[in-house]
Amino acid sequence: MKLLAFSICFCITTIAFGQRPPIPDLPAIIPEEVGFSQDSLNALDDFISGFEQNDFTGMVVIRDHKIVIEYFYTNNWRTDINDVRSVGKSITSLLLGVAMEDGIVSNLDQDVYSFFSKEKYPMLHEDYKNVKIRDLLNMASGLDADSDRWETPGNAGQWMGKDEWLTYLLGISQPNEPGKNWVYADINAALIGAIIEEKTGMSLRDYADEKVFKPLGITKYFWYTNPANQTVAAGTLFLSTLDLAKIGVLVANEGKWADQQIIPQDYIELLIDSKGISDPANASIWDSYSMFWYRTKTISNGREIDYLWASGNGGNQLIVIPEENMVISLTATAYGYRYGHRRTRAVLRKLFDAFE
Repeated sequence: MKLLAFSICFCITTIAFGQRPPIPDLPAIIPEEVGFSQDSLNALDDFISGFEQNDFTGMVVIRDHKIVIEYFYTNNWRTDINDVRSVGKSITSLLLGVAMEDGIVSNLDQDVYSFFSKEKYPMLHEDYKNVKIRDLLNMASGLDADSDRWETPGNAGQWMGKDEWLTYLLGISQPNEPGKNWVYADINAALIGAIIEEKTGMSLRDYADEKVFKPLGITKYFWYTNPANQTVAAGTLFLSTLDLAKIGVLVANEGKWADQQIIPQDYIELLIDSKGISDPANASIWDSYSMFWYRTKTISNGREIDYLWASGNGGNQLIVIPEENMVISLTATAYGYRYGHRRTRAVLRKLFDAFE
């Protein structure tokens, strides 16, 4: 059963706000006012409450900078944080946009080699001259890394447990041509994070805190950072369902939070419009992938909905529908179980059906 819902009636909303103060810049709105069917939402709530597994934690919908739905389950609450796993990659992509605005990165066609000194990192592989930032963002770097193949040198299992991993990562070779094939690997996001850390002297966690989290009012979070002050840019980020949705608002709102431009507008436009790369093996789930975000479309109530989304193990998804200025945050802790994402997709379908 949901613990907090803005969608039942105004009096319930008032009671909920009596327990929890309103969010600055995110007023609540009745779902019917933005096209949602309350009966369908009630049915969706019953559907979620009936899950056999006790690991679906929350659902937040924001449209036009207003909270439409805020449901929590499994004894979770507005301020509770969970590991959103690889959604962290998509947030790392947004931080890259900030880094470009700060002059740390000039363009997406810069090669990785140019950001590091051979004198400081003698193991820096010459192959990194052929790896562009764009290739990393598209999971098409050609590096010897594959999340589904533990034996590859760049697999996260080979380096993420180290107290300092950049030295190891910079020695990974590139046996395959970049820009051609989509191969999911954590090393791609890790290198984006490493570039930002190398050029700012800050951990990616601290950079995110200063540039994005604080402006959005995100104060309760955890992002694993090793003893060498290197953050796992590929994941291990703990956020609340609501705070995750706030980050989606930045994408839906062209990089702005209220009147403050957090991420450059042209970077967000590039992110939304980028065609990316496809993968036949995943064609039934997503159409293309670029800049650490998936893209797809669906038909609901006779209309086509185009959206992009961030995805993390366990059923965590952040969905952005730019044309509707709408964000959907779905969180769960079904880590390592295939049903996690299947269940989240089922929730999303029913949520789309409730949008009339």
